[in-house]
Amino acid sequence: MFFIFGNATKTTSLYHKEYYETGEIKSEGWLENDEKTGYWKFYHSNGRLSEEGHYKNDKKEKYWYFYTKNNIRTKEGHYKNGKKAGWWLFYDQKGKIDHKCQLSNGKKNGYCLKYKNEKLTSAEKYKNGEKIKEWFDFSSFNRENKLSDLR
Repeated sequence: MFFIFGNATKTTSLYHKEYYETGEIKSEGWLENDEKTGYWKFYHSNGRLSEEGHYKNDKKEKYWYFYTKNNIRTKEGHYKNGKKAGWWLFYDQKGKIDHKCQLSNGKKNGYCLKYKNEKLTSAEKYKNGEKIKEWFDFSSFNRENKLSDLR
């Protein structure tokens, strides 16, 4: 007879760092059984942060931030099962909001609000990545939509 007591599979957690050939850090975060898990940071070759967020089972999860080599935020938003989901914010070259979009499975699905000089200029509606409508004034948008849809 053969008996196994306790956990037959052993989980190994390791804090992992990877470097560019120049010696600058490239990425760092937790590995569990050789899969990315928990909080991770990735860096540009100049040593500045390029992106940061959580992993689960080697897939991006929860909230992530992305930056240029000059440390200007380019976008931020949620991941679900490794794909962009929910509201995402996209920034211009100066780090000001350019547009906000609702995404599902990595595609625009819902509303996108466009900005210029931090002022709302238009709204668009998407279905499975295809634009189906655009509005340039609040009153026409409000007549055809519910503000609760923007949550």
